[in-house]
Amino acid sequence: MVRGGEKMVNRTLNESIQAPEDNRESNYSIILNKSLKVFFKDAVRVTVTNPAQAYFFFRTLKWQRKAAGVRDFWKRQGIHVPPILIFSITDKCNLNCKGCYHHALRHSLETELSDAELKSIVAEARDMGISFHIIAGGEPLTRKELLPVTSAFPDIIFFIFTNGLLINDEMIKQIKKQRNVVPILSLEGFEKDTDERRGKGIYRHLQDTMKKLKSHGVFFGTSMTVTSTNFTTMTDEKYVRHLFDNGCRLFFFAEYTPVSEGTEGWVITEEQRAELADLVESFRSRFSSLFISVPGDEEQFGGCLSAGRGFIHISSEGNVEPCPFAPYSDSNLREVSLKQALQSDLLRRIRENNELSVEGHGGCVLWEERQWIQSLITGNTAEQEEARNLVTADTV
Repeated sequence: MVRGGEKMVNRTLNESIQAPEDNRESNYSIILNKSLKVFFKDAVRVTVTNPAQAYFFFRTLKWQRKAAGVRDFWKRQGIHVPPILIFSITDKCNLNCKGCYHHALRHSLETELSDAELKSIVAEARDMGISFHIIAGGEPLTRKELLPVTSAFPDIIFFIFTNGLLINDEMIKQIKKQRNVVPILSLEGFEKDTDERRGKGIYRHLQDTMKKLKSHGVFFGTSMTVTSTNFTTMTDEKYVRHLFDNGCRLFFFAEYTPVSEGTEGWVITEEQRAELADLVESFRSRFSSLFISVPGDEEQFGGCLSAGRGFIHISSEGNVEPCPFAPYSDSNLREVSLKQALQSDLLRRIRENNELSVEGHGGCVLWEERQWIQSLITGNTAEQEEARNLVTADTV
């Protein structure tokens, strides 16, 4: 996941692969916990010129250790608790980007979780040992109560994935007071590529926003959806240098997953995927920043981290799902507790299928195997067997 930890992760992973079946899950948890520890140690290193932020990440190491201990407690009770929660807190968005997975997959008529429900879920997640929250949408900053909620949980890291249009001077002042909040700005490359997908003027607006975040000493990152058409730009060292010079210290490279008809050609090729892995590793050695590649980095942990292996997803209506790209659920947090939802049959069945540990072509194995996942909810035995055979055949 981060520079300095790959050899350790690979060594421990090899030991896990050779271990008996009933020990693999335990070894896997050790791998993930160690990797998160390395991540935050590197976070201290890359923020050394920002003492307040560096000190916060140093304190976070203690909180992460405590959370890992809580997860170990629940594991001994037979409940698998992931360290990471992806929370899509709203379906609303102030943009209409081309190829948006959320617009393509989410068409719920249910009401969104209330402010009180949102805060209650975060509190229970903390008590269960979930210490790392990825906040998504829609556009999460359309919910004005978000920052008051994050301020109540200083021991939880919140990565807020945002298009950045709602970040104004007043909001920057609030974020600066909350070192546990990390804005992640979405970009598609330089002006032409960004504006083509997100809208005219978006790129220049984000350049101004980055300058303001940098001048206020706010630790922030960028999320870059890598496609076959923007690959050259996204992986160009000059582009990474440009973002670094503008204050970015956390880089997410996310392979595009085709969820809209006509965008299949955006998926990067196998050659580009291999090149991306090499380039990200080289960036880690040349820039004092954090680099995360999704789903590439998941290979270090034996494959897909969804369904509670490493993370779960909660929709804006409270549905507990295996992944943002797999909008299927048998548990809603308006009806059951998070503790109960983590023990759901759907999550367990997905975790138990080793074939799903191998990432698919196009970025997300759960999206490719969505027919089988949906059959688990409908209870159609014949459909499950047919879909299960397809999963097995694809991995042979």
